[in-house]
Amino acid sequence: MKESSSVRLTISWDEYRKRIAKVREVLAERRLDALLLTNGTSMFYLSHFTHMTTERPAILVVPRDGDLVFMGPLLEADHLMHQTSLVGDARIYLDYPGDKHPIELFAGWLKEMGYGKARLGADNAAGATGAMGYTGPPLNEKMPDAKFEKAGDIIWEMRLCKSEEEIALIRESAKWGNLAHQLLQEYTSPGLWDVEVSLMATLEASNTMKKALGPEYEQIRGGRSPASAGFRGQVGWKSAMPHAIGIGKLIQYGDVLVTGASSDVGGYGSELERTMIVGEPTPRHEKYFDLMVKAQDAAISALGPGIRCSDVDKASLKVIVGAGYEGLIRHHTGHGIGLEGHEPPWLDRGNDAELRPGMVVSIEPGIYELGFAGFRHSDTAVITEDGYELVTYYPRDIESLTIM
Repeated sequence: MKESSSVRLTISWDEYRKRIAKVREVLAERRLDALLLTNGTSMFYLSHFTHMTTERPAILVVPRDGDLVFMGPLLEADHLMHQTSLVGDARIYLDYPGDKHPIELFAGWLKEMGYGKARLGADNAAGATGAMGYTGPPLNEKMPDAKFEKAGDIIWEMRLCKSEEEIALIRESAKWGNLAHQLLQEYTSPGLWDVEVSLMATLEASNTMKKALGPEYEQIRGGRSPASAGFRGQVGWKSAMPHAIGIGKLIQYGDVLVTGASSDVGGYGSELERTMIVGEPTPRHEKYFDLMVKAQDAAISALGPGIRCSDVDKASLKVIVGAGYEGLIRHHTGHGIGLEGHEPPWLDRGNDAELRPGMVVSIEPGIYELGFAGFRHSDTAVITEDGYELVTYYPRDIESLTIM
């Protein structure tokens, strides 16, 4: 892992060690002997080791003391030593399902390590994520003398409030997401396929990002572009479907486009989304656009430490419902952002948890009329000691987002 003297590009080794120490404090409080993690993002959060989660089971063992241990397939262990020095031992198998099932091996290895009759916290007592058609016996059934307790909440609770290092990475991500979106808007034109526009903007933004940050920048999490922007099929009438996948038609005059942009910095991301209109907006476009912006403004103004997540959602709902458009709502106001695009806390009317300094959330109320169009902006906000900080800063007014 490399670190830049001017721009932070990764979490420091010191912070990773502090995270491990915190986990061990919680293990001691709960009288657990070790924590077993099957979730790849949780493994990365504690160790800087990232891998492709497939059908092959893998576990990171975090003991109360001593070295972290990786148990998993050889093809992942091969690059373990190149990513982190925080994992001291690796127990490996060739492949799944193998002559002996990996879960059988995991149970034997854990017993060899002295955990045969231990109290074990686990994010998944089955010992595997169950991805890609995986089948196998549950790990806890293969270790009948050990006591397994649900403990995945340990990592989630730690991830809720970001450190200064994490927030620095998210700010840097927002900067390059802003560039990617600028390029997306510049390339957008009637007669082009939205996928074509996305690929052009993503390529140029990623190349520019790499040249600016230099050899110290590298992609850390698989499946992401360094910087990216696109539409995800939210073009024209399909902009009214928040989780559209794609659309076959080309961009046309009169289309409403809902965008998304971000970048991967040290495994962390941000969220920037905008509603753009191709050609002169109609009065109907303007009415819906204005309502969406007012709802987002209300949610942003409601942010702050000690504020309930439900109250942020209700602030935007009040604007939309008050205007008579409750039937156009398709989702809550926002969600947490960090190592994943969606993570707690949820800005939802049903979540009365309070916002705390260090939490990072999206603010993205939207309205969607099927058969016509959808309207959504999203910005990334950091909760501070005395309020909030917006780390995304792309223009939000209809004039700036109209493509003539």
